[in-house]
Amino acid sequence: MKNEIEIRPIQIGEYQLLGQLMVTVYSKLDGFPTPEEQPDYYKMLANIGSLHAQRDTTVLVACAASGELMGGVVYFSDMAMCGSGGTATTEKNASGIRLLGVAPRFRKAGVGRALTAACIQQARSDGNTQVILHTTQAMQNAWKLYATMGFNRSADLDFTQGALPVFGFRLGLDYT
Repeated sequence: MKNEIEIRPIQIGEYQLLGQLMVTVYSKLDGFPTPEEQPDYYKMLANIGSLHAQRDTTVLVACAASGELMGGVVYFSDMAMCGSGGTATTEKNASGIRLLGVAPRFRKAGVGRALTAACIQQARSDGNTQVILHTTQAMQNAWKLYATMGFNRSADLDFTQGALPVFGFRLGLDYT
């Protein structure tokens, strides 16, 4: 199925659909805060498409050959725009990945890997020397994916969102 994944910038008509997908994905994660516990976070997820208009920010979607939306991610060419907690927004020459989500029926089809790879490729094109992302304990499948792609835990990027511990990861980009 990997060959059938198209990664591209989101289109305005997909904003609401991707927002619904993200709310569904995140609200079903075991151990992740519920919409009632973090309503502002879920409001941001529901409006993920609007981030595309933000400076140095691109919302990417993964689409099947049929045109069906498989997932999405937000890419930041400048960490100052990332909006995460902790020190990550002060990192220089760094790109960021945030809010990666894959529709349940497309899990294990390479969608998360394809979205992450597209962000890494864009970071290289932007001339950045590292890619930074955050995840939580509830996202252990993501931890495994990121490890296989060369990301390393970076405790200096950790922070808490309310009572939720959020863990930083970093990938150094080698241009040799």
